[in-house]
Amino acid sequence: MRSVVLSLLAVLSLVPLGARPQSPLLTPAALNATAPAEFDAMVNTSVGSFVIHVKRDWAPNGADRFYNLAKNGYYDQNRFFRVIPQFMAQVGLHGDPAIAAAWKDATIEPDRAIMSNIRGMVTFAKGTLASSRTTQFFINFGNNSRLDIDGFAPFGQVITSMVLVERLYSEYGEGPDQGAIIANGNAWLVRNFPRMDFIRSIQVNEAMGQ
Repeated sequence: MRSVVLSLLAVLSLVPLGARPQSPLLTPAALNATAPAEFDAMVNTSVGSFVIHVKRDWAPNGADRFYNLAKNGYYDQNRFFRVIPQFMAQVGLHGDPAIAAAWKDATIEPDRAIMSNIRGMVTFAKGTLASSRTTQFFINFGNNSRLDIDGFAPFGQVITSMVLVERLYSEYGEGPDQGAIIANGNAWLVRNFPRMDFIRSIQVNEAMGQ
C-alpha cells in the first residue's frame, strides 16, 4: 500500500501546478444555477445545527446566489464576524483570501423586499447600493422591518432553531474590519478572534422544500 501511495504522489508531482484542477469557487461566473422554488439548508455550526427554509419567489436573485454558494461549499468555515444581540448575526466572508477576493465584486441584481426583516428571516447584506450584494448574509434577531425599504430583501427563514442561532458568540460586536478579513482570512481571525463561531458546513436538501 505504501508503494502505491508513493507512486501516486510521484505522478502528482509531475503535473504542472497550472494543470491541476482549481476550486470552482475561484470562478464566480460559473456558479449560476437557478435555485429550486423552495429548498432547505441545514447549517451546521460550532454551536449546533439549524435549518434555513428558502423560497425563491421571495427574492429570486438572493435565493439563486445562496443556493450556488451553499451547494458548492463556499460557506464552510466562514466566521460569524458580526454578531449584535437583538439585531442580527452576519457571515459570508470566505476564509481563503484568494476566494474572498474572487467574490468581492461578484454582485447580484437587486430584489424587491416582499417579506419583512423580522426575527428569523435571512437576508443578504449590502452596501449603499442595492446592487452591491455578493456573499454575505445575516439572520435577523428581532424586528428589523426598518431595513425593508432600503432594499434588504429576505430570501429565507430559520425554521429550527432561532434559540440556537442566538447563542452565537457576540462579544466581538461589530467585529473586525472586513477588508482585513478579506486580506488575511481565517488564519488571522482564529489568531485574533479565537472565540468567533463559524459554519462547519451547509447541506442543501431540495426534496425537503417540495
